[in-house]
Amino acid sequence: MSDLLGVAVLGAGHMGADHIRRLDQVVSGARVVAVADPDTARAKEAVGGIDGVTVHAEAEAALDARGVDAVLVASPGPAHEEALLAAFARNLPVLCEKPMAPDAAGALRVVAAEARLGRRLAQIGFMRRYDAEYRRLKALLDTGRLGRPLMLHCTHRNVSSPPDFTSAMLINSSVSHEIDAARWLLDEELTAVRVLRPRSSGGAPAGLVDPQFVLFETERGALVDVEVFVNCGFGYQVRCEAVCEAGSARIGEDHGMRVTRAGEERTEVPQDYLVRFADAYDREVQAWVDATRQGRVTGPTAWDGYAVSAVAEAGVRSLETGERVGVELGPRPALYGA
Repeated sequence: MSDLLGVAVLGAGHMGADHIRRLDQVVSGARVVAVADPDTARAKEAVGGIDGVTVHAEAEAALDARGVDAVLVASPGPAHEEALLAAFARNLPVLCEKPMAPDAAGALRVVAAEARLGRRLAQIGFMRRYDAEYRRLKALLDTGRLGRPLMLHCTHRNVSSPPDFTSAMLINSSVSHEIDAARWLLDEELTAVRVLRPRSSGGAPAGLVDPQFVLFETERGALVDVEVFVNCGFGYQVRCEAVCEAGSARIGEDHGMRVTRAGEERTEVPQDYLVRFADAYDREVQAWVDATRQGRVTGPTAWDGYAVSAVAEAGVRSLETGERVGVELGPRPALYGA
């Protein structure tokens, strides 16, 4: 490995292009050496101005490119399992955006493949664990000063949903972040889920069940509720309140600039997750680069990715049936601890 970690980025869409920019302009200790995207014109545009980057239509060609020490996977979810297994086969550390795999069976295959290696190579991109507010809430809950957490109230709103966004994707794409955050904040697994369907907003595309209200149960009896509303029309909002035996704590209230002028005061509302969580993404990727250069793997594990996929899959079944659906996880390999 040279002084700089050579990174292959798979995917040059909205998320991938932002990670390419981040690795080139924000993060220290790394450089982009290869990019893969079926749309090679889009990939070339994303790496414009960066010297020495090779562009490929196929992911495996980028992994085999000269100077690649590690992989950042930002391709669409259905391509993640194949990319992770290809990285494992080459002994390449990998930061993979969520979902690790779009279904629990695929995610479990990734877990099994990494367990066979006997060591971690994958960090999964649940960036809220790197957000300053979420980290403060986690630290407070861990002190026990508020007593045991009883409930988490969560809100997840987007201005609008992308084309072809489905009702199931409100769970397995949007709420997947709340699933991981709840597991991490509470340090326990989610064991059951029920999805309620209020009347859909007139701002939602025809046929999309939006908003949804999701209720999770945990293994030690806490409840987690999530309002997910991906066509709210006014901004990107993520909030979380922990209600405990001896107090509560709330994050996510105000992230925009506050403007005061004659006769009015207003607060700007972020319009995109890349704005709201820009610092979290920067910290996440920097932590991954630093650890990888030291020969370590930290952050959310492949087991975390599998657990989120399993809970989300149960949530989609609940959305379809209207019933409470239990979550059953497979055996946890020793690689991921107790």
